[in-house]
Amino acid sequence: MRPEDIELLTAPGAPALRGDLLLVGVSTPDLGVDAYRGGVHRVPLDGGPAVEFTRGFRDFAPAVSPDGARVAFLRVAEKGASPQLWVIPADGGEAKRLTDLPLGAGAPVWSPDSALIAFTARVPESGRYGQDGAPDAGAEAPRRITTLDFRFDDIGFFVDRPTQLFVVDAGGAEEPRALTSGRGEPADPTWTPDGSHVVVVAKRDWGAADTINTDLYAVPVDGGAPALVARTAGSADLPVVTPDDILVYLGDDFPGTNSVARNLGVWAVPLNLDGAPGEPRRLTDPETVDCERGAGRPVVTPAGVLVGVRNRGAVELRRVAPDANAATLSELALVAGEQGLVKGFAADGDRIVCTVSTWDSAGDVVLVDGDETLQLTDYSSALRERGVRQPVEIKGSAPDGYATHGWLVLPEGEGPHPVLLSVHGGPFMYYGWGLFDEAQVYAAAGYAVVLPNPRGSSGYGEAHGRAIIEAMGTVDVDDVLAVLDAALERPDLDPTRVGVMGGSYGGWMTGWLAAHHGDRFTAAWSERAVNAWDSFVGTSDIGWWFAEAYCGTDPGALLEKSPLTHADKITIPFAVVHSEHDWRCPVEQAQRMYTKLKRNGVDAELLLFPGEGHELTRSGKPAHRRQRFDAVLDWWNRHLPVKP
Repeated sequence: MRPEDIELLTAPGAPALRGDLLLVGVSTPDLGVDAYRGGVHRVPLDGGPAVEFTRGFRDFAPAVSPDGARVAFLRVAEKGASPQLWVIPADGGEAKRLTDLPLGAGAPVWSPDSALIAFTARVPESGRYGQDGAPDAGAEAPRRITTLDFRFDDIGFFVDRPTQLFVVDAGGAEEPRALTSGRGEPADPTWTPDGSHVVVVAKRDWGAADTINTDLYAVPVDGGAPALVARTAGSADLPVVTPDDILVYLGDDFPGTNSVARNLGVWAVPLNLDGAPGEPRRLTDPETVDCERGAGRPVVTPAGVLVGVRNRGAVELRRVAPDANAATLSELALVAGEQGLVKGFAADGDRIVCTVSTWDSAGDVVLVDGDETLQLTDYSSALRERGVRQPVEIKGSAPDGYATHGWLVLPEGEGPHPVLLSVHGGPFMYYGWGLFDEAQVYAAAGYAVVLPNPRGSSGYGEAHGRAIIEAMGTVDVDDVLAVLDAALERPDLDPTRVGVMGGSYGGWMTGWLAAHHGDRFTAAWSERAVNAWDSFVGTSDIGWWFAEAYCGTDPGALLEKSPLTHADKITIPFAVVHSEHDWRCPVEQAQRMYTKLKRNGVDAELLLFPGEGHELTRSGKPAHRRQRFDAVLDWWNRHLPVKP
């Protein structure tokens, strides 16, 4: 795989299924127009080739109406445009636009009677973001900010464009109608079975005070104030209401701001629209079951609730029994996704469909019908023809005897190969079984890529994830080096030629390892890193609570756990890579690190990407993603060249 081969990363989104109609939105990076393009495809259930169902510049998030007559979806009409809500007959025909909102619309959710569609959208203040004769952005009036939570990565400031809940007539007879106001930031709408209310996730007390807690509210469709229907133990995501008025959602349990590294579980609470909120009950075990929000909303079936669950580098589709009570992972039936990453799923009757990424596929649609499983698409065939390398599991042992786990992606040839130790972000994230374009590009260039999941990662139990709370730079470092050492036992790897790299928390780890174990590495590539916790507290979109959760409140601890504090120990060549619009780890984190290294005489470089946020490597502009790959390979070719 070469940098330009990102155009072969065709990725289907979450599927929509109703009867024999199976739809999926497909997205592909297009270097020619420097944007993501794709349409909604219809996938035959008998395994025939997928065909175009819509033909917009970029169409996605299809949703089939309950009566099966129409399909709602989002369309980006041209490069740079905001997504708008469209509807099209299920048997084909002309699509009709339902919204023309200044900042676009969110994913559609059909009412039970197929008459209305609920969605969320950001509403800009008058005189901002090009509305009502607004001046150039640089000439807008000042923003008055009175809360700690006022901007977010890849969104920017949102206090002057809060999210609201809307409904729109599916036939287009009326304009969209806002059902909420204020600072609640409603999200993840779902309908009650009688169609009288839309249930949403929103900030506690509808955003009246600074909080990271979210609760569940029912919003009357005919007008009226949102009513609290469930006060969570911490936060909520992706609710769904069962036919017998049970509210099922993904959520976690945490005291105060100590929310990091908490396993996301399945919860249930009776939906009471006329009285006091119900008491939520956790259906899954908080230690062993960690649901993946990115896999999508729970799906209620007669046999139980389907959810995506993280498990040792996989995201598996599992079934939670309706009467479950703190069920452990082993008690949840495995439906699909073993040694893969489930990225979306749907069900209708006994049929279950899901989108799954494997080591050689960015995603394909799989049908689960009873005991039979059938792969329905082959979107990554061109990529496989280009050549991808199958990861090898690596298991080791830390100095304290703790079992460690990760992957190794090997290049072609006998070696011994130079090695890149790549550390993931999060830290409560994971490397896994799905296709990882970065490792494939580096391996194609001749590098063996080591991918560890140290303590602090997710998918190995909550205790594993919380092992580094106020202890970063301890057992996580031990685990990373243990996985590296286990890989270096292979005769086809060169232990004298190792580079270290990573992004976000992985960038933090890169700086930490370069300072404390620099003799083990030839050079370092640190990307979108946390380098200084003291300034991160006040500049990051999540810093005001995230830094405290991981490092505590002691200013001395914030400094001690900052790579910048130890930068005078770094002597190896060091690349500092960042995006100018990164609100998660603001660009000052890169500037401070680069300046200190440069003044110390280190062979340091600063690479800045304009117009990008924290997610550059995953969803940044295709041209920048390719340019970044070129820069990575150039750096390692200069400092860790592959021998002929």
